Amino acid sequence: MTNTKMPKIALGAWSWGVGAGGGDQVFGNHLTVADLQPVFDKAMESGLTLWDTAAVYGEGASEEILGSFIEKISRDDVIISTKFTPQIASDSPSAMQEMLDGSKQRLHADVMDVYWIHNPLDVEKWTPDLIPLAKSGQIKTIGVSNHNLAELKRANEILQAAGLKISAVQNHFSLLHRSSEHAGLLDYCRENGITFYAYMVLEQGALTGRFDQEHPFPEGTERAASYNAHLKELEKLIAELKAIGTKYDASPSQIATAWAIAKGTLPIIGVTKVKQVEEAAAAAKIVLTADEISRMERLGDETGISTLRWWEKEMA
Repeated sequence: MTNTKMPKIALGAWSWGVGAGGGDQVFGNHLTVADLQPVFDKAMESGLTLWDTAAVYGEGASEEILGSFIEKISRDDVIISTKFTPQIASDSPSAMQEMLDGSKQRLHADVMDVYWIHNPLDVEKWTPDLIPLAKSGQIKTIGVSNHNLAELKRANEILQAAGLKISAVQNHFSLLHRSSEHAGLLDYCRENGITFYAYMVLEQGALTGRFDQEHPFPEGTERAASYNAHLKELEKLIAELKAIGTKYDASPSQIATAWAIAKGTLPIIGVTKVKQVEEAAAAAKIVLTADEISRMERLGDETGISTLRWWEKEMA
């Protein structure tokens, strides 16, 4: 997509910035440009050059912070992935173009390497609006997020009629949520040369081993509301992630990330600290055995936890 080599892992900037749907409300973070500059610098130094964000994250705050770093480097050195969110679109016939223009301004980039329709609010209405953006060179590749298999196939039909195609899918995928696998989306992507971006691979920190019944998520955040009641059920899975990690000198986060790579996906790992970037870079080098993958998946299934979030739906 650019002169930059595609890494095995994307870095997510959802938790960057405050505001509606931003890092403070969802994650309990209040991070500044000064806090995050070393994180960005370490990522670029480590070859993790693919950044995922969206106009809706913090009402543009995530893009603004990321853009403040991008404008200081060569555009060819970074791969930018951002999103059109139908739920916040205006009533204008040019709503998608307008949202893209806002992203361009905030990200200091005239062309997006990957541009996504964030949610399938209306596949028939919104998919055609991608066509002029792609044909005018404003977006290099097209992705759809949170689409089920039928919606994905229909979006691809619409684009193929115009000589275009879906190149990327981005769905929730983790050891606790394999709905896209069960529904056949991973197979469809594999068969059609589509990159599957897995988001919430670490379940917003629930699979990192940092949180347990004695150390819950901060109250008043979406993470606390979603996971604190289930920390007991996660204990066996976390223990297995730690046990496997001893073999590879790796953390639970790295093992869960390596699992996602082993499944043929490109995981998106949210980063707010330099250490997290370093761990992500090392996780890309871990090769798990089939038995380790099977054990983790069995324990994930046995938790019985549903981590489906309010904006999502089951894919199967």
